[in-house]
Amino acid sequence: MDTRVKAWTVDDARLVLAEHGQEHVLRFWESLNAAERNSLLTDVKGIDFRLVDRLIRDWVSSEPPQERFNRIEPIPLIPKAVEDRPDAVAARDAGEEALRQGWVGLFLVAGGQGTRLGFDGPKGAYPIGPFSKKSFFAFHAEKIRNLQRRYSCELPWYIMVSDANEAATLAFFQANAHFGLNPANIVFLKQRMMPCIDNEGRFMLEERGRLAMNPNGHGGCLPAMVEEGVVADARQRGIRMLSYFQVDNWTVKVADPYFIGYHLLRNADMSSKNHWKDDVREAVGVHCRCDGEYRVVEYSELDIYPQLLKLDAHGHMIHGAGNPAIHILSVDFVEWVFNHFDSFPWHRAHKRIPYIDERGERVNPSNPNAYKFETFVFDALRFIRHEPVALEIDRAGEYTPIKEFEGDNSVVTAWRRMSDYWAEWLEAAGGHVPRDDQGRPAIRIEISPEFALTKQEFLSKTVGRTYPTDGNLHIDADGNAVPTA
Repeated sequence: MDTRVKAWTVDDARLVLAEHGQEHVLRFWESLNAAERNSLLTDVKGIDFRLVDRLIRDWVSSEPPQERFNRIEPIPLIPKAVEDRPDAVAARDAGEEALRQGWVGLFLVAGGQGTRLGFDGPKGAYPIGPFSKKSFFAFHAEKIRNLQRRYSCELPWYIMVSDANEAATLAFFQANAHFGLNPANIVFLKQRMMPCIDNEGRFMLEERGRLAMNPNGHGGCLPAMVEEGVVADARQRGIRMLSYFQVDNWTVKVADPYFIGYHLLRNADMSSKNHWKDDVREAVGVHCRCDGEYRVVEYSELDIYPQLLKLDAHGHMIHGAGNPAIHILSVDFVEWVFNHFDSFPWHRAHKRIPYIDERGERVNPSNPNAYKFETFVFDALRFIRHEPVALEIDRAGEYTPIKEFEGDNSVVTAWRRMSDYWAEWLEAAGGHVPRDDQGRPAIRIEISPEFALTKQEFLSKTVGRTYPTDGNLHIDADGNAVPTA
């Protein structure tokens, strides 16, 4: 029997496009070269037409009713882990044992480009180290090496890339010898794409031979984990849970034993870290409970739910649990969500999207002209079957999101915050850190996470050492002070 798969042809594309009223995307077919034709056929073949038709029907052709809740409650937070608190000790012990047993894998979302940072390449390749110029990827790899050495374990690293940066990311890892990690433990998978839809419900062309498309959001990692073999690979390795984080959070704890332990001890499907917001308008989602269901309400939707902006009688935030996109997902739960993904919520954004018009000319619209659809990983909270873990954390040393070079969530701000954080380590070790008239470190500091992930580890490794603080300080993976420019 001939088991060869029939190649997809333009006739196949015409048939399916005509069936769904989108045949116009082939209008330039005769003028395309072979590479352009192949790209366009690949784009069309990858579309889930049943899903896209539903989104057009429900979100473009009509305006869905706004979701309303009778009751929105603050999420019950587990207090920040303190070393001598009994529940925290139990969590840490359980988490460390899980690491030793090889039950933990890492899942990194790294599909973005460094454009807003003024960087031409994958965001993960951006040189975030203020002195070392090490990339985000390199910093995360150093944390992994530290943990693997400490717990005598392997931490498989699953990395979700995108069409835009897949080739460059793989080349970057090759050029850097996989940052000293075993290549067999680094698994790349690609995020799915969704077609952009114009105001009339039609597909758009980015180029004559390319559909205008956007990534399907970080929630797309959930089906991708199953479809791209991550779940199967994890099961084969004996992994029970995946520690989820995003590439631009420079200082995230990639496999925090406390967090892992709470997840295990509470038999959670999905766990989330939460920081207390600076103010009600901070650009971060709010973790809460809506009519008994766990949710994260995006900051762009806060005005829809004004109760989330209210303060108590003392002027304090009622709903201050911010969602920094740090989660643990049980492997069984990922598979369960995948099997129910037809009911997973999608989010719509009306955007200005350049396109190729009927004459073949590029148009850069001045007003929103099309819709992008994406999913958010935190919406999996709606599917949990057990009470979730919501662990409160300090921002320092855990959450430094970097969206641009300067501003609130920026490279400059992250450098300053980490200098504040590391200065406390140096002072606890008996060092002197010069400070300005506002009490902030007057020098910039960088400490390799391969040398120390925590203040306790730093103190244990620096007994008898002193570091010069008459200028900027860079401590490398061996604990040595390196000259800084």
